[in-house]
Amino acid sequence: MSLKHGIKKLLRPHGREAFLDTLPKGAHVLDVGCGSNSPYLVKMQRPDLHYVGLDVGDYNQTVDPTRFADEYILTPPEKFADAIAALGCRFDAVISSHNIEHCDDPDGVLKAMSRALRKNGKLYMSWPSEPSLHFPSRKGCLNFHDDPTHQHMPSFDAVVGTVESEGAVATFKSRAYKPPLPWLVGLLLEPISAVTKKKVAFMQATWAFYGFESVVFFSRNA
Repeated sequence: MSLKHGIKKLLRPHGREAFLDTLPKGAHVLDVGCGSNSPYLVKMQRPDLHYVGLDVGDYNQTVDPTRFADEYILTPPEKFADAIAALGCRFDAVISSHNIEHCDDPDGVLKAMSRALRKNGKLYMSWPSEPSLHFPSRKGCLNFHDDPTHQHMPSFDAVVGTVESEGAVATFKSRAYKPPLPWLVGLLLEPISAVTKKKVAFMQATWAFYGFESVVFFSRNA
């Protein structure tokens, strides 16, 4: 693990990097909505993983995803849940990082992701928190509606309930994730962010200060 990934894990103990470090060697991972160089970032952190990336297009990929993904699948938005289901129950982990709010059929996607997990498989989910509907607007997205590709605000209770109805159990839940160190940086830099209308990118500090993300870890025990 690189120093950069180690710092991210320290600052965000329930972020994606920390989740990936809990996986066994050689685990099969499905990344649902794998834009923003996710194939590259995941494989740089955990080159031992068998990585399957699924998306509706090459979203914000500055590094060719086919160079790093063991399997890279593009599917039309209306067939997204079906494409997940077609992969079968073969994954030790599923990642859904800021994806569910973009889906045409979020309930179908939640069920398909849950069913893709093997016994003892794990699911990481993050998405904009419900309070973000009322946050101020910032570049980089702080208010839910800052991103025009957001379709539906996921209900925290509904997301957890749907996944748990499919046999998984939430092992960590945060309706508005505020990791302490990034939250403190966000507090200190909020006057600058508010005046410039720019999201403070460093450590996702503004997100942490406001509690922009909902984060849940799930585990399937049967």
